[in-house]
Amino acid sequence: MTMKKFTARLLTAAVLAGGLVAGLATTSYVGSAKAAAGDIIEIKGEMIDTWCYFSGVMGDSDATRGTAHHTCALWCAAGGIPVGVRTEEGEVYMVLKFKGEDPLEQTDTLMEIQSEIITARGKHFLRDGVNYIVVENVVANDGITYLSHEDYDSVPPFSKPKKTK
Repeated sequence: MTMKKFTARLLTAAVLAGGLVAGLATTSYVGSAKAAAGDIIEIKGEMIDTWCYFSGVMGDSDATRGTAHHTCALWCAAGGIPVGVRTEEGEVYMVLKFKGEDPLEQTDTLMEIQSEIITARGKHFLRDGVNYIVVENVVANDGITYLSHEDYDSVPPFSKPKKTK
C-alpha cells in the first residue's frame, strides 16, 4: 500500500471517529425531546472493529472481519476503538452504546459479542450520512459465522474463537 493511499484511509477513519464523538456528544447533551427523535430499528450484522475496517491498516474489508480479525477486534474494542454493526448489505451502524452500560468504556457485552453476527434492536440516528444505533437489546446472536481465517490464515491457533453453548 502506498503512503498516499494509507494517508487517505487514515483520514477517512479519523473523520468517522470524529463523527462518532460528535454523535456521542449529541446523544449525551441534547434535550429529551430531540433525543427521542430516533427511530426504533432492528438490524442484523457482524460486530466489527471500525478502525481496521475503515482504515484498511490490516487489509481489505474481508480480512478485517470474522475469525481472522477476532483477536484484533477484541484488543481494539478494549482500547476504546468504536465498534459497529456491519450488515450483509455492507452498511455500517456505529454503536453509540448498549442500554444500561457506559457508552465511553469497554463493556462485558461488547467484549462478548465482538465478531459475532447479532440482531440488534435499538434507536437509529442518521447524522451527516453516518448511521448510529443505541442498542436497546440483542435480539439474537448467531455467534461467529464468518470463518475468514480459512482464507487469510492470519489467526494463531490459540486465538481462534470458540463459541460455547
